[in-house]
Amino acid sequence: AARSRSLFLWDDGHPMRFYLRPGLAKLRLAPLVLAGGGRLCRVQEPGAVLLAQPGEVAPDGAVSTEYVAECVKRNQRLPLEPFLLTARGRLAFTEAEDAALLQAVRGQGTVRVSGRALWIDLERSGLTRHSWQAMRDRYLRHLLPRLWEPPQTEDPTQIRGLFAAANREFESTESESDSSDVAELSTQDGVTRSPGETASELKTGPEDSAFPDIQLQRQERPQSTCSSNVVGQVIKTMEHFMEKFAVDLLTVTQAFLKNSGDVEATSYFLQTGQRLDGYPVWSREDDLELQKDDEHVRNKLIAKFGAENVAKRIMFRES
Repeated sequence: AARSRSLFLWDDGHPMRFYLRPGLAKLRLAPLVLAGGGRLCRVQEPGAVLLAQPGEVAPDGAVSTEYVAECVKRNQRLPLEPFLLTARGRLAFTEAEDAALLQAVRGQGTVRVSGRALWIDLERSGLTRHSWQAMRDRYLRHLLPRLWEPPQTEDPTQIRGLFAAANREFESTESESDSSDVAELSTQDGVTRSPGETASELKTGPEDSAFPDIQLQRQERPQSTCSSNVVGQVIKTMEHFMEKFAVDLLTVTQAFLKNSGDVEATSYFLQTGQRLDGYPVWSREDDLELQKDDEHVRNKLIAKFGAENVAKRIMFRES
């Protein structure tokens, strides 16, 4: 297609004015700008678009020289915002690119996130306009710290809503991949366990087991709704796990779901991808089996998880 001669005209028909320091880049881009109806300024004038090459020191508000090349390539005038440079001369990340990064990285283990292979794959896929180094830096320095921020609420209904959202995603995930992502998190020595924190602190609900023949020794406590102290403890525990294992809130919540709300088991699972007691983690298929009123199925689950874990799972799911 013939190159548009109005490529660098504003909507009102006035030519776009660009300023670029003298050099090879200006010699290369000047014919493209002029052919598209734009103008080049000899000095930086008010209202002129300041162009700078990616990587060079540039003031905030400067636009990458890639803007001109991309407009010519697509034969249309593109918005300037996606090509804005930071003070260090890097292309600024847009909200859409940040969202794409978070979606692509979610569920990946610390090893992959800290390494190179994941980011190189994302660069090859064209996820954003940035290099793999820039994407990794953006995620680790800017996006990940935001995920560490604890929820600004002690409302029990919102905590339950978070578990519900995580549960929906848990139920849509095939059991074969339940522990594959988290298994990569084994990067730290030792196991940190939160003293005094038990599964009973993370949930409320019926205490009666669906299997009367399975006896579970538990301390008696009054039936009540989740207190603000318990919710506050849950928030602190989640924040601690998010920071310790460099994962987001949804990942921590799903880990609790897979381990029936047990704090020590969840901590060990986030670090190793395995249960603390050696039993497997619960999958969606296991939960579906648990709902069947079948003695043979019940015995299979008890053989797989142990009688106490099956009883805990029933109470956890009912809560």
